[in-house]
Amino acid sequence: MIRRAARWLQRLLFVIGFMILGYCGADWINSRLQQSAGNQELDRILSENTQSAPKSSIPDGELVGRVEIPKLRLSAVVFQGTENNVLNRGVGHLDSSALPGEPGNVVLAAHRDTFFRSLRNITQGDEITMTTTSGLRSYRVDSTEIVDPTDVSVAGPTPKSQLTLITCYPFYFVGHAPKRFIVHAQALESAALDAKAVVPPLIPQPQKETARMIPRLRKGDPSRAYMLHPVPYQSPEENQPDVKAEDVKPENTSDLTWVVKVSQ
Repeated sequence: MIRRAARWLQRLLFVIGFMILGYCGADWINSRLQQSAGNQELDRILSENTQSAPKSSIPDGELVGRVEIPKLRLSAVVFQGTENNVLNRGVGHLDSSALPGEPGNVVLAAHRDTFFRSLRNITQGDEITMTTTSGLRSYRVDSTEIVDPTDVSVAGPTPKSQLTLITCYPFYFVGHAPKRFIVHAQALESAALDAKAVVPPLIPQPQKETARMIPRLRKGDPSRAYMLHPVPYQSPEENQPDVKAEDVKPENTSDLTWVVKVSQ
């Protein structure tokens, strides 16, 4: 009796296991098909050169674009919304955040065990690209942080164009992860403008010219007239004329200054 019940329990567990595997397999196949269809649609639009201005709003589940991190070999199609049915298909774009091409914070979210699993290896300085029907935009990772699920400030609006990636943390946690892993990336055009604002342009300094005043007595005129002759500057010691002790008299000691430096 006990053996017979054990055999039935064993069979039941096998059936449940196969059902779980079948569900996971079907979900994985569906996500792959959705990703393939999204890539084909985006590539078709781009190949037809039908790029348009960023849309003001996109219905949930519709194609937004493609996010790529070359260093991590991450490439995933982005759909509008962050509901479970969207995140099972690909990366989700938060409804209340800016769309790529608009000023502000573009927020993307995905599961840690599927599309954003490789974010565990991301580092500062890594480049992220976002391809949409309105063009290609590039971002560079500024920082990463770990926050509580209740901290919604990371998805708030920002004055500058930036990209925020959100996934659950820890990456290998079994069950519902207690934290959130955040990646902050700044748009490359914004970073270039900030660099120009911080580093002022070099302004060449004008070259200084020196001259000396050479006294000259006009014949019959007791007053002194001075002529300005541009010459390479020499130190007073090098330019000091030879004066004999017998030529120095109390009444003309003020005339011993022969060089006047003029800076322009």
